[in-house]
Amino acid sequence: MFRSAAAAMGLALALGFSGAAHAGVYGDDLAKCLVKSAGPADQKDFVIWAFAAMSAHPDVQSYATFTDAQRADMTKRVAKLYERLMTVDCRAETIAAMKYEGSPAIEQGFSLLGQVAFRGLMGNPKVAQTFSDLPKYVDIKGFEALGVEAGVKPAPGKTAK
Repeated sequence: MFRSAAAAMGLALALGFSGAAHAGVYGDDLAKCLVKSAGPADQKDFVIWAFAAMSAHPDVQSYATFTDAQRADMTKRVAKLYERLMTVDCRAETIAAMKYEGSPAIEQGFSLLGQVAFRGLMGNPKVAQTFSDLPKYVDIKGFEALGVEAGVKPAPGKTAK
C-alpha cells in the first residue's frame, strides 16, 4: 500500500492534479493538513521536482538544464518531504485516510497540495505574462468562424480586424 500511495502521490503531482475521484472526509482532512504543513519552501521543492521530472521527457529535455544528478537530488528531497508530511506532520490524518479511504485519499491529498504549489508558480508575473501572450499569436478569425458554427456570437468589440 505504501508503494502505491507513493506512486499515486507522484502521479497526482506530476501528471494531472485531477479531481476525478472525490475524496471523503478523511481524504479532505489529509489534504488540508498537507497544504497547511507544506510551507512555501516545501511547495517550491514540489514544483521544482515535478518540473525536473517532466524535463526528463525526450521531447522537452533540450529545453531544460537539469542533469540526472539534479533530478535524483530533487527526488530525494521530495521523498524526505513526503515522509515528513505523512509520518510526522499529518500522521493521524494519513492513518485515518489510509484506513477508511485507501490510496485514492492519499492521491487526492497530494493532488490538492500540488494544485496549491503550482498556483504559486503560475502567479509569478513573468509566468502569467507568458501565458497571457498566447492570444497575440492566435488567428481570431478561425475562432469566430467556430463560434458562428456553434451559434455563439462574439462579444461586442471583440471581432477580428
